[in-house]
Amino acid sequence: MRIVIAEDSVLLREGITRLLAEYDHEVVDALGDASGLLTSVLAHEPDLVIVDVRMPPTHTDEGLRAAIEIRSARPATPVLVLSQYVEERYATELVAGGTAGVGYLLKERVADVRDFVDAAQRVAAGGTALDPEVVAQLLVRSRRREPLDALTPREREVLSLMAQGRSNAAIAAALTVSDGAVEKHISSIFAKLDLAPSESEHRRVLAVLAFLRND
Repeated sequence: MRIVIAEDSVLLREGITRLLAEYDHEVVDALGDASGLLTSVLAHEPDLVIVDVRMPPTHTDEGLRAAIEIRSARPATPVLVLSQYVEERYATELVAGGTAGVGYLLKERVADVRDFVDAAQRVAAGGTALDPEVVAQLLVRSRRREPLDALTPREREVLSLMAQGRSNAAIAAALTVSDGAVEKHISSIFAKLDLAPSESEHRRVLAVLAFLRND
């Protein structure tokens, strides 16, 4: 298969290139940053893209964002992400359109060369290769988001305004509804977020924290 690699570490980039060549795979382009990755993919139309999450210039999430951009511009392109950690937000977005042709492996947990090559081949063939730790964290995020997903669009608007620090009266004015309607929405929000009345906890604050964690 023909592969494009984006990895800022010269040693790792060259190492992966040589490793794949040993298994009769061709690296048609090897980049040191993610800025030209999409252009390279569109030009070479590879069978697989292997990209590191942390890339120049900020070494945060450039590679993963580039992977998402590739999946958006050319959905059929298989992408294998390599990382030292799980970036939940972008990982969720990466698999949002389906897990076919998607891989997300943690570098420190890739203990066997053959397993890595097998994972690359599986992703290129339209399969999936997700590290168990990635799956675990995505499931945790999914469970965490379920209560918020149950909110109606109006309830999310109310919660958003609550997060801005607005009072019930201010929320009512902003949405052009009655104070009573706002109170009903807030009661529904508390119920859906499973926030029972408590003398030791402020439900309004807890609801806002849940919103901010998952926004």
